[in-house]
Amino acid sequence: MLAVQPRRWLTRPKGLIIFAFTVATLYWLMLHSSRRYGDVIQDNPAEVANETPEQPVIEEIGEEDENGNHVPSFEDKMKEAQDEQQEAIRQQFRLEYDQLGRQRGADAIYGKTLNTLVTNKARSRSFEAQLTPADTSSYFTTHKPYVYNPYPEHMQHIKGGLYVPCEGPEGEIVSDIKVFKGVPKDFPEPLIGGYDVLDMDGDLCFERETRLGMYGFQNANDTSDPLVNWDKVHWGTLQQKCVIKNKARFDLQGKPNPYVNTVYSDKTTTPFIGAESDLNLQDTPKGRYHNDDLRRDSSTNQRPMSATSSRPQDAESRTAILLRTYTGKDYNENDKQVIRSLITELSLRTGGLYQVYLFVHVKDNAYAIWDDEGTYQYVLQQSVPVEFRDIAVLWNDEAVQAMYPRIDPSKANVHNAQWLSVQKFIQEYPEFDYVWNWEMDARIIGQHYDFLEKLSSFAKKQPRRGLWERNERYYVPSVHGDYDTDFRKEVETLSGEETIWGAPDFPFITPVGPKPPVERPEKDDYRWGVGEEADLITVAPIINTNFSGWVGANDVWGFNDSSHATQNLPRRVTIVTHSRISKKLLDIMHVENLRGNVIASEMTCQTIALLHGLKAVYAPMPMFFDRPWKGKDIVRWFNSGERGDSGGDNSAIGWGREARYGGITWYYRAGPPQRLYNNLMGYEDTKIGGEEWEEIHGRPCLPPILVHPIKDVAPTESGYQSESRLPFG
Repeated sequence: MLAVQPRRWLTRPKGLIIFAFTVATLYWLMLHSSRRYGDVIQDNPAEVANETPEQPVIEEIGEEDENGNHVPSFEDKMKEAQDEQQEAIRQQFRLEYDQLGRQRGADAIYGKTLNTLVTNKARSRSFEAQLTPADTSSYFTTHKPYVYNPYPEHMQHIKGGLYVPCEGPEGEIVSDIKVFKGVPKDFPEPLIGGYDVLDMDGDLCFERETRLGMYGFQNANDTSDPLVNWDKVHWGTLQQKCVIKNKARFDLQGKPNPYVNTVYSDKTTTPFIGAESDLNLQDTPKGRYHNDDLRRDSSTNQRPMSATSSRPQDAESRTAILLRTYTGKDYNENDKQVIRSLITELSLRTGGLYQVYLFVHVKDNAYAIWDDEGTYQYVLQQSVPVEFRDIAVLWNDEAVQAMYPRIDPSKANVHNAQWLSVQKFIQEYPEFDYVWNWEMDARIIGQHYDFLEKLSSFAKKQPRRGLWERNERYYVPSVHGDYDTDFRKEVETLSGEETIWGAPDFPFITPVGPKPPVERPEKDDYRWGVGEEADLITVAPIINTNFSGWVGANDVWGFNDSSHATQNLPRRVTIVTHSRISKKLLDIMHVENLRGNVIASEMTCQTIALLHGLKAVYAPMPMFFDRPWKGKDIVRWFNSGERGDSGGDNSAIGWGREARYGGITWYYRAGPPQRLYNNLMGYEDTKIGGEEWEEIHGRPCLPPILVHPIKDVAPTESGYQSESRLPFG
């Protein structure tokens, strides 16, 4: 059941602290009660709109007693009580985590191999049809591998229709990877998210050689020559040829941003404080020499030569995969193998449905890459492996700062506003309907096409009623039950009437999303939004930042008028920016940034989608833990908000509380991803893995999982242990 969990740490026998905390809470609520939208009008919002709120000034400051000793003020006591309460929470989590580490099932996600594969689970006909026995067996296991083909019927290498198969690196029609049926014995079920909710086959096990062998993987003790000379491969050319073959399926021109000239004008909206005007947003500035286009004439990144003015009536949507990388990165062999697999499985195998780019941040603005082609090519050759140079798109902070002159340059950088470069990309590559912002240190242990399509299919099926409320909490199947019935209803019960239904009403925002078909969500029978593609897909909750303690919650500038201060803007955040974004959302983000409105990267897509009434979906992918938590405890620690959500003053994303994520498979400094992946690749990590270990226990394999972060995949020394470096807590 989705219920508000009791906070057991507040029952500790510290009466004085509890009393102090209660008083502090009442005082804090009194201070903040007037900060909600519409309660008060700021005396001088032009001065305070863009300032980070400071601690309130308390007149009753500390005094000295008759002996000259400092007497703590009420504010001092309040802060001390809050600090002690937070430390008590941290201690309670550490205690429970350590206790679970001594129980059966601790570290059950590690060390599972093909030797203990359980293969007797029934699978649906559709899943079974995707598996064909391989022609050859594997020397390292008695289990038979299967060719895995999750592609739809019209992509089955048959002649006829609009789909045309594409060639791989050696001129052959691309083939599919191999996989094993089943999951190793005692491998746990995902505690968060799942396979059934995404209609994904989770009863599969991926092993390194059958998964990555066709992309160049070789075991450390294999000294034979590679089967392919990868330096002779040009992935950009292969992708472009593939798209041209399938041109009848796609709109290869795209449409320009429809919002620049239409949404805002001095007659339709109130400009925010500090804006000069909303006129002439269409006059997008260029760099110093007007040549800072990402799309280069000499590159295969230019629009396909066969693109004409004709547009297919039922054009299929295309998605760009932007692999976020930078100058100075050392591409290890695993990086290269993963990039090859992304291109093959998402682009070549689908006939151009996806297209993969290396999106290279040139850190040093001293390189005048926009001034002459020679400098551009020099940086490209120094920064990108030869096989990927014709899929690389270079950009730097100078180009995005020139594009958004109303944004303070100190805010227009990759740390505060990483979406500016993606927005510039979609303005120049309008033929794409969606963009995956792809973290280079993320890995799909599974088949790329199947995983991404299952996320997008789930998002497309979601009704808008109650969607923002479902988005803001982790889905824990063992507690929440069926996603579309039990979970949906109980979230609405907990949320009450405080639900989001369409775009909020602010005079400085003109929403571009659709208006609700009925006045109240209760009048909609979960139909609005079903079949509508999501403008934003995240793989973690979309959390209300209010009182969450997240460090970037106040990083917002603009978004105000004479009645609304910047810091009162409703905001949403997802930790880790790995997500799919529609052209529609990127286009309106571009317009808001042209106006000078800026918000921290982790909040940008989520908040703009909220303000403009666009469809955002958290897709509950399977997440695993290294401890045998019970579902109710996952809810207590990760959905600790007052309404069972992931926000609030005990949010796991708050500073000092992020250690709760140390044992999960998806968070920006979680421990299990690196350890799992090292073992999977045949490397020792924390006394598991490596050649000698595998001779006894067998080859590691894992079910489909998206893991993050993965750093520096390379052979390890004996005794090596990877570690999580989350902030204190």
